[in-house]
Amino acid sequence: MQKLIAGVHEFRLKEFGRYRALFRRLSREGQNPHTLFITCSDSRVLAELITKSEPGDLFVVKNAGNIVPSANVKGDTNSTAAAIEFAVNQLHVSDIVICGHTQCGAMRALVDRSVDPAEMPHLARWIEVAAPVRRVLDERYQHLNGIEDRVTAAAEENVLFGVDNLHTYPCVERRLEKGTLQLHAWFFNISTVELFAYDPNTQQFAPLVAGEEQEPA
Repeated sequence: MQKLIAGVHEFRLKEFGRYRALFRRLSREGQNPHTLFITCSDSRVLAELITKSEPGDLFVVKNAGNIVPSANVKGDTNSTAAAIEFAVNQLHVSDIVICGHTQCGAMRALVDRSVDPAEMPHLARWIEVAAPVRRVLDERYQHLNGIEDRVTAAAEENVLFGVDNLHTYPCVERRLEKGTLQLHAWFFNISTVELFAYDPNTQQFAPLVAGEEQEPA
């Protein structure tokens, strides 16, 4: 906690000056983010940092595993739905990004079924929302033996699962039909700090920055 407090003081002393006018404008005019960015709660994945975004640019939703439930999932397992509806209907974002990442603890728990429902009932129910991803893994990735490779594959498939589920939201479908909303599937490699985007033509994740050479994981 002391580190957080020290950080607040440092921000006020050294950084706030250059943001003062921006925050005053945001306070006066309200927020107008261009993108809903859904990513994992993992402390190593910072949407604003990896996209070099300013305050007010992104409407960020972070949850364990960047899981996007379908619209028919109700109750305490779908607070993400409220954020989707608000961002699409009220903030009128033009893009939705779902960004998964390597070394995802939630996807590891999904793959190896390591969460004990008796000890962590909320987490267990939440991860099971992505159970279809595990079935895809069993059907299409039987050739992967190492746990890390399986977790990465699950994390990538989970992003695509989320994009598919976005289509179950009426507000999203309406905006897609009007051509005023676009959906994006991204993947972040923590060790190389690379971002990849899914290409539906090749059905592969490719480097988001054209010409950027992929480094080994």
